Amino acid sequence: MTGFIARQIDQIRQGGGAELWRRIKLAKPILLGLPLYVLATPAVVVIRLMKPWLIVRLGSLTSTSIGHFAANTELYFCERDAGINMPMQRSIDFFYLRKPICNKQLTIMWKRVLRIWPAWFLGLVDGANRLIPGGAVHEIGNNTQNDRDVHNLLDQFAPHLQFTIEEEARGEAGLRAMGIPSGTPFICLTVRDSAYLTAHLRDGDYSYHNYRDSDIQNYVLAAEELANRGYYVIRMGVKVHAAINSSHPKVVDYATNGMRSDFMDIYLGAKCMFCISVGTGFDAVPLIFRRPIAYVNMVPIGYFFTFRDTFLGIFKHHFSMRHNRELSLAQILTHGVGFCLRASAYESAGVQVIENTPQEIRDLVVEMAERLNGTWQSHDDDEVLQKRFWELFPKDALDAHRRRPLHGDIRARFGACFLRNNCEWLQ
Repeated sequence: MTGFIARQIDQIRQGGGAELWRRIKLAKPILLGLPLYVLATPAVVVIRLMKPWLIVRLGSLTSTSIGHFAANTELYFCERDAGINMPMQRSIDFFYLRKPICNKQLTIMWKRVLRIWPAWFLGLVDGANRLIPGGAVHEIGNNTQNDRDVHNLLDQFAPHLQFTIEEEARGEAGLRAMGIPSGTPFICLTVRDSAYLTAHLRDGDYSYHNYRDSDIQNYVLAAEELANRGYYVIRMGVKVHAAINSSHPKVVDYATNGMRSDFMDIYLGAKCMFCISVGTGFDAVPLIFRRPIAYVNMVPIGYFFTFRDTFLGIFKHHFSMRHNRELSLAQILTHGVGFCLRASAYESAGVQVIENTPQEIRDLVVEMAERLNGTWQSHDDDEVLQKRFWELFPKDALDAHRRRPLHGDIRARFGACFLRNNCEWLQ
């Protein structure tokens, strides 16, 4: 009998029943878990009975990815404080974590301010609640736009995480161990490559993200320029393809020198003067601690983080293989590649995304450093160029999935030197 069933399933999979086979695979975890969901049903009944007096809500944290684990959770707090996406009635929220958990220190800190219960129990209750009709009110839904602060709340509320006195001392000791004197400003540098996701989330193919990758060696010029100005530059990363090729004593390759830890990842992100990022997961740590961020090699352009005035950025170049020329900002949008979230979408459009030059990266991070220390000198036409850029930028864009705004009030700036040197890009 078992062999007969296996043969029938194999025929469905290989024949014309592809959609049915897909549904079977999706339903399999639910079917296997049904006995356990039945055991969790009494807890669901209790939660439902409490509804007239107290709404109990359940949900999981996106704990497999540091970007969402940090930013989504902080924005949950901000929206809660602002009364957004919250029930009108008195409520209490409980969370559980999904594995593999990306950072132990962030887990410790969220547990101080959230009710986080074991997944083996709360995950079952949450699953049972979702299976039984009428449970939507007991689900903790997504933020308005996941990790995007479309309500500009980060400027309205203080960070919801704090270090203990013991953790502050531990962090200072970690800095000294890296050769960074107490009180000396440092800058975090995080550059995406595919090494981390390949090692951390082994069950999936994440090559569709590769259009976001960047070569760490293109950042040496910028790192050493900042180092020559007295800053320490700390190259971040849990797992990376290559070390940064710099022998400057103030450029610290923390990602490869054996000193990396979950704790120091969070401490460094929280305490840096600013972060240089390509728009990848780690930059959510400085984000939730309200640190400035300089974005380089940003793609897709429509997803540029615009909601704080301490954000500064430039995009990757977009080269049309069909027309054998670089596309202007307006042409990037008319060619339909301003919101591409997969490498294959750029390939289908015949567009190659090309990294910023080392000089462009250097100019952007120097602008950030000088804006922060008060020495930045504007040119007469900078505001005209800035205004033109934001006139062309798709400020009212909606995301492709939920059709919700990607941007709130526009507060970020685009790199001044890039605009000065590429005026034709704004035509």
